[in-house]
Parts: sequence; C-alpha cells; structure tokens
Amino acid sequence: MNTPSSRFVVVDGIRTHFWEAGDGPAVVLLHAGGYGENAWNSWSRNIAALGVGHRVVAPDWLGFGRTDKLRDFAQGNQRMLDHMGHFFEVMAIDEADVIGLSMGGTFLVKEMASPHPRFPVRRMVLVSGGGFSPLNEARRVLQEYDGSFEAMRAQLQQVIHAPLWDDDDFVRPYHEASLEPGQWEFVSAPRLRAPFAPPRGDFGNVDDTPYEHVSVPTLLTAGAQDKLREPGYALAIGQRIPRCDVVVYDPCGHCPNVERAAEWNAGALAFLDAPDGL
Repeated sequence: MNTPSSRFVVVDGIRTHFWEAGDGPAVVLLHAGGYGENAWNSWSRNIAALGVGHRVVAPDWLGFGRTDKLRDFAQGNQRMLDHMGHFFEVMAIDEADVIGLSMGGTFLVKEMASPHPRFPVRRMVLVSGGGFSPLNEARRVLQEYDGSFEAMRAQLQQVIHAPLWDDDDFVRPYHEASLEPGQWEFVSAPRLRAPFAPPRGDFGNVDDTPYEHVSVPTLLTAGAQDKLREPGYALAIGQRIPRCDVVVYDPCGHCPNVERAAEWNAGALAFLDAPDGL
C-alpha cells in the first residue's frame, strides 16, 4: 500500500513525526522551512506517486509539524541536522535516495558537499535547494508573517507562480500548520541576536557551498519564476556538481513539486529508477 500513514518515533529523546508510504528502496523527503511548512504540506502531492516501488519516509524536521518544538540557540541548524541524521539511524535506513525542498534541499546539498555527511545518501534530488538567497521584497514578505490567513496567502503568492493561492482550500493547510503551538516561535527564533553578538543574517549571505565536492548523482529541479533565488542559479550550480542533471520548469515558482506535481513526479521517478541515477 502506498497510502501515506502518520507515525511517530523517538529520536534523541525527541518525539518525531513522519509520514510513510509504499515499499521498496528508501526515499526520504526533507521539507521546506517556512512558517506553514511541514512534511505533509511540502510533499502531499508527491508521497503517493513516489511510493509506487519505493518506501517513502517524510519526517517533520525538529521544530516543525508534529515534531517537538525545540530550538537549540547554541548549535542552531546543526542541532536540526544532527537530529535528522539520528532519525535515519533510528529508522534503520542505511542508504536512501534523498529529496530536499528549499531549506531541506539546501541543508541536503551542504551535507553532501561536506567531508563527513550525516545522511546516508545514494543519490539526491534538489528542489530549489542551494544557491544565493537574496534579501529582496519577496523574502521580506515571508519574514513579516503575522499569523493571519491573508498573510499566509501573501506568503504563498511569493513562493508559487501559478495562482493556486487564490484557492482558500490550498492556503488553509499552510495557515493551520503555522498556528501549531510553538511553530511561529521556532521559525522566528533564528532572527534573535544578543545585543553584544556580531551582526549576522540568514539571507543575503554569500553561498560558499563547495558543490564540486558532491559525489552522488544529483537531479536539480527549479522554477524559472522563482522569486527567492537569483535568475539562472540552478544551471550555474548544476555545472559545478560533477554528476548533475538540471530541469527548470517554465512557468513555475519556488516549488515545482507542488505546482507542476505530475511532471515533477514523473521526472523524479525516472531519475530514482535509472540504473546509474542519471
């Protein structure tokens, strides 16, 4: 059966939620990091399709969805990455094809470009992952989220090119997820800075990822109308990753797996099922 089921597991003492579907080689889905994001909202249009011939596991990152809302102010994102690495271990996933969307894709490619990746990746699919994230007007709209339904609609309008955000039923799951106790605080927490700490920013910083060090077959998918990245970034990154195919959907925004789901699912499956991953 590839009907997604909701499950929990304890990782490092943290109650961790995930969705699971299908049977076969493991495919792990790492979701995006906005106010209304969780595993279901990022991957609801993909889990069942990918679950044909694969065991799909889609966890909620530490602090997101139904996973405990804990923020490590000393380690920051490293604690999230450690937790996810230990999730693979608890789930006895020794090797997997891993797909990351936005924040999930950026974390994933940085791991795979590092000397000692925490994730046991056989091949990976990046969905708008990596690249320089400019602090532009679209990003400011995302940062200024106030918890209202219309503010969530405005958020999605920055992320999705097709007018899906006109549909209240499309907006509602993101809005409801953003109101989970602790969710707004967790997503907002990285902006906090002690008055004596040096200035820093999560966006607008130089992308120093050593993409040339990625050793696994990679599929990079992106949208031509992505407001959260610089034009042409996907092709530029694809030229730096040794074994990489790049697919740019046009027209499409930041989430091709959402607004071009049928095409994206078919392309991802073709890549995952290819003998050499390319």
